[in-house]
Amino acid sequence: MKRVQFLIISLICVHISAQDIAVLKYKGGGDWYSNPTALPNLISFCNERINTKIKAKPETVEVGSNDIFQYPFIHMTGHGNVFFSDEDAENLRNYLISGGFLHIDDNYGMEPFITKELKKVFPDLDLIELPKDHPIFNSAFSFKNGLPKIHEHDGKRPQAFGLFYEGRLVLLFTYECDLGDGWEDQVVHNDPEDVREKALQMGANIVKYAFEN
Repeated sequence: MKRVQFLIISLICVHISAQDIAVLKYKGGGDWYSNPTALPNLISFCNERINTKIKAKPETVEVGSNDIFQYPFIHMTGHGNVFFSDEDAENLRNYLISGGFLHIDDNYGMEPFITKELKKVFPDLDLIELPKDHPIFNSAFSFKNGLPKIHEHDGKRPQAFGLFYEGRLVLLFTYECDLGDGWEDQVVHNDPEDVREKALQMGANIVKYAFEN
């Protein structure tokens, strides 16, 4: 009975929440706090360019906390290890199936850890690469070739993977792209303005898609 009540409350919380974004704090030693200027810059861009009304300062929420249900969009990043306890995995699963959306941006080195931990969240689901014509690439700005390449890293092509629950995209994993670095203040990585613009536009696409689906 408690589980049913919890899921009902979760559904209500996620759907009535304002347009706000939070950073996900996780265990394992990975630098969940990296790219500190990224989300504030993305929020400012979204509020100016796609008419969102997101609070300027993103909050921080822990994977296992009920606080995650206050946010329709949660962003996760880092370079290294990620660990979800069984309780963390269950809480994240409940959040996602009750209307929440998680964007995971590999800041370089996260992929082998996060893909393993996501199996705790959805044991029966696999990450699926999104085709170039998926609506997330055209929700606000057009990216005919799919996910843009922001930082080179290993020189691999950028890939966007999704987890779908009952037909709904609940999680987006961006790999070999590093959108977050492109969102940061220009002086951090010295990215050209056109590269930063592409990163911010793609970020706005993700935010818009998450808020509307």
